[in-house]
Amino acid sequence: MWRNEGGYIVNEKGKVLEVQNQNLDTDAENRNVQVTNRGNDIRQQWEIIYVDEYSEPKKGELNEKFGLYVERDFYIVSALPSGRYMDIINNRNMVIKT
Repeated sequence: MWRNEGGYIVNEKGKVLEVQNQNLDTDAENRNVQVTNRGNDIRQQWEIIYVDEYSEPKKGELNEKFGLYVERDFYIVSALPSGRYMDIINNRNMVIKT
């Protein structure tokens, strides 16, 4: 039997669910979930969202969690005086451009 205790999913033996840390990229698609001792790690913290209360923002609506509008193009602009935007060159290097 599992229960929710302040953001931790805990079993009857006090073990918690944790996203397995295989690399530096713990928050990756299809990462394994395991049962382990509680360690107050963010990998062990979960949010319960009831399906009937959850709705994805639609195209053009603000996604409040990320602070961005859904499916709407944007630039990331530097606060430096030139106002250059961030771009990627050679498919790997981030630079600022006019």
